[in-house]
Amino acid sequence: MKTASAEKRDHPDIVALPPLIYAAFLGAALLVQWAWPLEISSAHRFLWRPGAFMVVAAVLLVLWAKRALDRAHTNIHPHRPTTSIVCDGPFRFSRNPIYLAMTMLYLGITLLFNSWWGPILLVPLFATVHYGVIKREERYLMDKFGKRYRNYRKRVRRYL
Repeated sequence: MKTASAEKRDHPDIVALPPLIYAAFLGAALLVQWAWPLEISSAHRFLWRPGAFMVVAAVLLVLWAKRALDRAHTNIHPHRPTTSIVCDGPFRFSRNPIYLAMTMLYLGITLLFNSWWGPILLVPLFATVHYGVIKREERYLMDKFGKRYRNYRKRVRRYL
């Protein structure tokens, strides 16, 4: 019979898949906006450009990060093992460019819907992702890669 430590999986123990967390908070923000409208601007057309810009920039950032992960032959899915520390592409500037992109996408969509609820719910969303995902991923990477990850952390900021 295997012990609990022998059965430990080679992935971080995150609370939920990050896209599902972002989708849940975005759905909540849009639902609350529908029930209790809290508009950013009465001139909604002015929000389309920055909202669309953020959405496009987020998609491009995710594609750039995915390309860097693919080149390193490591997994993007957090329930699969990380095989290497990726230090190129957007990972030169941020240890979490995909979470930055998801945050930009979330905010961009809330701008497109002219809703203050998105920025208001950003605080609990960020806390959920930071403590329920990112901190757990960092602990996993530190346990798995040790000094290599510690050196990467010294060179590259967590977010920006």
